[in-house]
Amino acid sequence: MTNPQWTAVDHYFADTISPDDEALTAALAASAAAGLPEIAVAPNQGKLLHLLAQVQGARSILEIGTLGGYSTIWLARALPADGRLISLEYDPAHADVARANIAHAGLDKIVEVRTGAALDSLPRLEAEGAGPFDLVFIDADKVNNPHYVAWALKLSRPGTVIVVDNVVRDGKVATEHPDDPAITGTRAMFDLVAREPRLDATAFQTVGTKGYDGLLLARVTA
Repeated sequence: MTNPQWTAVDHYFADTISPDDEALTAALAASAAAGLPEIAVAPNQGKLLHLLAQVQGARSILEIGTLGGYSTIWLARALPADGRLISLEYDPAHADVARANIAHAGLDKIVEVRTGAALDSLPRLEAEGAGPFDLVFIDADKVNNPHYVAWALKLSRPGTVIVVDNVVRDGKVATEHPDDPAITGTRAMFDLVAREPRLDATAFQTVGTKGYDGLLLARVTA
């Protein structure tokens, strides 16, 4: 579901208050050249992630789903010089593109991209004592969203912010679609958040260059 006016407004916002710079533009170009799907966050959404990390005063960030590293760059730029960001990417080819883009942006000293299924990588992070993270951004396969949120809780502290992308699914999240695992997983994630006393959350719908979708925003309270 797309609308030319949504796209025009997003372009206006990006051009006036959240423009891509050379490194971000190069990241998108390199991702497209490598054949990655064009599903990175929009520039104004990348800027939102950047500002959330800054407002949070984040020093450590966990990203689940790297793709070409576009959102990773936005998030990492909000970190202090001694901050760290760990991003988990299933596809080795995507991870290679992301690492090159992150290095081009001058952020390879504070960003680590780990390759493999996130549900394998997350237990290893816990075993390493990698947490707690100040902010977790989840933008990976939607069927596993409830598992990713559960792991985000394990790797969090009181005050950690958790952001989950693509939770509206063209409005289909409001109705059951048992034949669509992305919607089933997203609804299961909402059910988990609703019954989890340690999470205070909201969700909102968005329209723009990425169509009709939305975000979940949650704060760990205990």
